[in-house]
Amino acid sequence: MLDWNDYRKQLAAGVKEIGQLSPDTIKGYMALSAAGQKTDLLGAKVRELIALAVAVTLRCDGCITVHTEAAIKRGATKEEIAEALGVATAVNAGAALVYSARVIDAFNEYPSAASPRTPDSLANPRG
Repeated sequence: MLDWNDYRKQLAAGVKEIGQLSPDTIKGYMALSAAGQKTDLLGAKVRELIALAVAVTLRCDGCITVHTEAAIKRGATKEEIAEALGVATAVNAGAALVYSARVIDAFNEYPSAASPRTPDSLANPRG
């Protein structure tokens, strides 16, 4: 796995460089990030738990390291983080099931799906 503390420092340096090259990109990101915090209905800890679940779903190591630190600083326990990750796991499995149904739907709509094909006819398209 990663050295998460070192990775977080490297990530900060990379983002800083992007900010120097494209300051409006970082300003836009910061505005978007701050927009969800204005009402504070969920509270900072819950927002960070959600961010961790999303980070796992998106497979974003940078998001994981940044939001793990932020969740800890906002009082999240290891057990609360594990529960949020359990939700992410369940949604990912559910999403795979939903998209599996889409594959079956696509298969059923394919014109030749009505006529059964043998594995041999797939290997030799001339029949």
